[in-house]
Amino acid sequence: MLLINIAVPLHAASDQPLVYVLEVEKTVTFGTARYIERGLEEAQSKGADACIISLNTPGGLVDATLEIIQDMSAARIPVITYVNPEGGIAASAGTFILLNGHIAAMAPGTTCGAAMPVTISPSEEGTQAADQKTINFLAGHMKSIADQRGRPADLAGKFVTDNLVLNNREALEKGVIDYVAADKEELLNKIHDTAVTINGQEIVLRTAGAQIVTVSHNTSEKVTNLISDPTLSMLFLTIGVMGLLIGFYSPGFFLPETLGAICLILGLSGVGLFQSNLTAGLLILLGIGLLVAELFTPTFGILGVGGVVSIVIGILLFPNEPLMPGRWFTAFRFMALGVGLVMAGFLLIAILGIARLRGRKPVQGNMESWEGVAATELNPRGLIRISGEIWQAETKDGNTVKEGELVRVVERKGLLLLVEPVKQNKNGG
Repeated sequence: MLLINIAVPLHAASDQPLVYVLEVEKTVTFGTARYIERGLEEAQSKGADACIISLNTPGGLVDATLEIIQDMSAARIPVITYVNPEGGIAASAGTFILLNGHIAAMAPGTTCGAAMPVTISPSEEGTQAADQKTINFLAGHMKSIADQRGRPADLAGKFVTDNLVLNNREALEKGVIDYVAADKEELLNKIHDTAVTINGQEIVLRTAGAQIVTVSHNTSEKVTNLISDPTLSMLFLTIGVMGLLIGFYSPGFFLPETLGAICLILGLSGVGLFQSNLTAGLLILLGIGLLVAELFTPTFGILGVGGVVSIVIGILLFPNEPLMPGRWFTAFRFMALGVGLVMAGFLLIAILGIARLRGRKPVQGNMESWEGVAATELNPRGLIRISGEIWQAETKDGNTVKEGELVRVVERKGLLLLVEPVKQNKNGG
């Protein structure tokens, strides 16, 4: 008996119970899943009497939602799902999480449901219902969750198949949730002394007047939340591609290439965190290839326009996430079109620049005394910008010339220019 008493958590010796709160807001991503996993582990390690998952979300990623449900089901303490504040929603992916709580509750003026899976539509409507296979799978999973928690399975399935939406009063009347409470304190008082079953054992909740600890997102979870959002991930990917293309078109500045490489890595990391369409991915790769071909073998826009169109279509069709909210799909379409306009602007500038260069007479013969600017450090060899063109150059005396300094051509050897600093020449004179 003495050993048993020593093993009791320290807070159990006091009269005040301990309840952890995890807040799920906006889109459910893998950052959200990591946050829920860490929060539940921390609550259990601190001997919390229960954990509230506070919901106000329009939906999110399927795989992230399934991970959250698995972590909730494996929890060793009661998990209470609660839609709040007033006016809040638990739609689509949020409804799956709501129904998986050992106790489910909603605040007045809140709604849940609208979990029919959708995909991006090429029509003006923006979205359309997903294929029947996806609908049947998610409806079956919703029924399974509801049945496990003693909630009406057939009604739960209608959230997916019929896009059913219920307000807090309707959800309580139909047995989808267990309580309606204006705030967390009222909810904890209402569920005090309620019995729930966890891993085959009945646990009586001690929650009245509990100490509430709200867990914040850490830096890693915030970063994962950003890059696993399909919109931001595709933006990072696009910026990365544009940065590298600009670097190839105007070498020697390094900033576009560096920024592009960083964004490309972030974008590719995010792409691996949500369901995607393989055909759309191939379209994006094709578009990138066409843009590169346009820069190196100028066709005055023919290949470039095809590349931009291919990338925009690929971006539009790339995310294959059926539980994302409808408004997100609309915003995503505008983002893809914006990307297309930016790429078209870059392509136009590049084509005009190439056309201007083609209109010039080729540089031939003697270039002695021509002046230019070091595009890179000459140590002793590097690149210089002269007459709007990039040339390979080498200092005649083998000394170093810093980037941005003026140089004068002393001799030309084929495509290599021998140069000297302009200031050195002046000092010597």
